[in-house]
Amino acid sequence: MIVVTVLIITALGIGLILVIAKQLRDDIRSATEGQGAQTLNTVVTHLTRQQQLIEIFSNQVMTLNTTFESRMTSIRDTIEKKLTDIQTDNGVKLDQMRATVDEKLQTTLEKRLGETYNLMSERLEMVHKGLGEMQQLAQGVGDLKRVLTNVKTRGTWGEVQLAALLEQVMVPDQYSKNVKIVPNNNEFVDFAIKLPGKTDHDVVWLPIDSKFPQDAYHRLVLASEEGSPDAIEAAKKLLDTALKTQAKSISQKYIHPPFSTDFAIMFLPTEGLFAEALRLEGVQDILQSQYRVIIAGPTTLAAIMSSLQLGFKTLAIEKRTGEVWQLLSVIQGEFGKFGALLEKTQKKLHEAGQTIEDATRKTRTIERRLDKLSTQYDPTLTGTPGTPLFELTPERGNYDT
Repeated sequence: MIVVTVLIITALGIGLILVIAKQLRDDIRSATEGQGAQTLNTVVTHLTRQQQLIEIFSNQVMTLNTTFESRMTSIRDTIEKKLTDIQTDNGVKLDQMRATVDEKLQTTLEKRLGETYNLMSERLEMVHKGLGEMQQLAQGVGDLKRVLTNVKTRGTWGEVQLAALLEQVMVPDQYSKNVKIVPNNNEFVDFAIKLPGKTDHDVVWLPIDSKFPQDAYHRLVLASEEGSPDAIEAAKKLLDTALKTQAKSISQKYIHPPFSTDFAIMFLPTEGLFAEALRLEGVQDILQSQYRVIIAGPTTLAAIMSSLQLGFKTLAIEKRTGEVWQLLSVIQGEFGKFGALLEKTQKKLHEAGQTIEDATRKTRTIERRLDKLSTQYDPTLTGTPGTPLFELTPERGNYDT
């Protein structure tokens, strides 16, 4: 506002000077044109007054300028002080904000780093544990491979798996281990299911033998992974021969009716081996028709055992049903005797009722006679003739028979 005021005053002073100069020129022009001495004096007077006004105006302008400069200096000092205070305050606030942000960042960074470190430690521990488990698994696989390399050990492993499967499905009384099918033969089958014979004491055995042609199966797996048709065909022929050889051995050793059923089951311990055996063209039919041997994997054998278990339950129900019928027959005979005894009892009760009826009639006759005696006169006793010595008041109104 002060700057604007100074500028306005300056402009007004300049305008006034211009107006006075113009008037002075006009007066000079009029004086030069011969208006006389009076006009010249008037002009001089005006010039003197104008000069005084200009000097007054100049003094005021100088005073105003001085005041303006002092005000501007004061304002500049005030503004610089305010700016310095603001700068100082902003510096303090910025330092505080910086310290707060640094503290927050440090805390957050330490927290995140701690969480990340803990997470990484847990993951590394899990990885280390997984590596240990993988090493143990690899060691176990190596041990299993060494075990399966031995033929006898492979057979034992198959027997253990077969035993575990039978324990889950059957009860101990329904099967036996290491069974001699023929009494005079020294051949023992791994497991045999007890089936009922012609009588309750006879037992027919269903032989189940575990076989694991691991070499032929392993060659077939390797050939399938390599994708060689010739190697696959050769491995299939080798597996075919192995299965037929084992089926022939089972048929000759364990199928001996009437001690056993006319068929046996060859248990293959793995589903993969069982699937490959089913893929061999015609092998299953040849084993069943020529050697009377059925091949079964873990799942198939469990289904067969479940069916046999259902058959055992049906036989048990039929046996219990026969026993119930025998018991009912005995009860029927005893019930007939009980009916006859009831008839005799009823007859005896009827006779007793007749006897009680006769006794009741006799009692009534005696009561009537006593009533007659009580109404007769006794001269030896004091009293009015014809008065009864005592009265009998029977509860029943009529005693006639």
